[in-house]
Amino acid sequence: MVESSEVIIERIGAQGDGVAMHGGEAVYVPFALPGERWHVGTGDAVRLADSPERVAPICRHFLRCGGCLAQHMSPDLYRAWKRDLVVEAFRHRGIAADVQPLEVVRAGSRRRAFLGVERRGAEVIIGFREEGQHTLVDLVECPVLDAAIVAAVPGFRMLARIVMADRAGGRLVVTKLDHGLDVAFDNGRRDLSPHEQAEAARVAREVRLVRLVVAGQPIMVAEAPAVTIGGVAVEVEPSVFLQAVPDAERLLADFCVASLPKSAKEVADLFSGVGTFTLPLARRAKVAAFDSDKRAIAALSGAVRHAQGLKPVTAVVRDLFRDPLSVRELNLFDAVVLDPPRAGAQEQAERLARSKVATVIAVSCNPATLARDARVLIDGGYRMGPVRAIDQFLYSAHVEAAVMFRR
Repeated sequence: MVESSEVIIERIGAQGDGVAMHGGEAVYVPFALPGERWHVGTGDAVRLADSPERVAPICRHFLRCGGCLAQHMSPDLYRAWKRDLVVEAFRHRGIAADVQPLEVVRAGSRRRAFLGVERRGAEVIIGFREEGQHTLVDLVECPVLDAAIVAAVPGFRMLARIVMADRAGGRLVVTKLDHGLDVAFDNGRRDLSPHEQAEAARVAREVRLVRLVVAGQPIMVAEAPAVTIGGVAVEVEPSVFLQAVPDAERLLADFCVASLPKSAKEVADLFSGVGTFTLPLARRAKVAAFDSDKRAIAALSGAVRHAQGLKPVTAVVRDLFRDPLSVRELNLFDAVVLDPPRAGAQEQAERLARSKVATVIAVSCNPATLARDARVLIDGGYRMGPVRAIDQFLYSAHVEAAVMFRR
């Protein structure tokens, strides 16, 4: 605990806090901006002078809801901070990366939300958690989520009164698909009576859901729960991984396709999911897709069977953390696309560094592990191109990045 004192904020940290130096130690002040004076050390920090970069938040829930932490930053400051997250991640690994200007997705474009749900008799609270707390902030508005999701929240409350036990809490997963919303209550009741199921299905149709799933059991399916990827309809299971924002997905897919050498005939898509990059790439080359999620691979395989205009696609269930592709397997491919979870893919990168693969296209939601894996590839003889920084996680400390490596 810092003794009571005034500090001047020098910069914004990786998690969005203002950072000041006091007595040779860093002091982190939530929601503080560079140049501001703050009184810290006893009780809540108090802002004594505002930065000209401070702006009014666009959501009434800001400062309570833990979903956003950067609505108080001016657009220029926000873009610079987000881009610097990528620059610093690579610099930490000794890489002077050419990070391009941040590409920001439009507000109200996020198609999926993991919402907390609490039922207290007739009262139902649905929303995100308070920052660092278990308390839910009842969702009234959200500048990040697709408007169709926000508009359906009253209907979600009606459904919760039917499918959740009283005095129960849980999670609701909602995804905007091509023809409507897909909703799953993970902690709903498993003992719904036929009458309750019929009532839940009726409400779901009124809210115009594509599908309602409760505790893993489909209650209502109005039509195929599909999302179009690379011009191909893919039927997806609830909560299977999708890129958060369709526009960001297209930017990333376009980057992967544009980075593919014209001579490439065989491509491996590692951590492929349901085919976010597999399907666009298959317009150009034969693709082998690998992912540990059986549901995702089944969805991709099903989509390929009914698609037209694609080169051959094989989709394989394989845990690439436990069983990465060997150097010998990698050498069968002209290019490899790598889109791992936040933990990155260090062991797979090490094998790529020993391979003869000419082109590696890396996509990541974690610049720190992307930079770590990039260091491995560079040390293995690859040259790194410019880094695309795409802000599909608005007002958060997360940023998507993509980069190409060539031998």
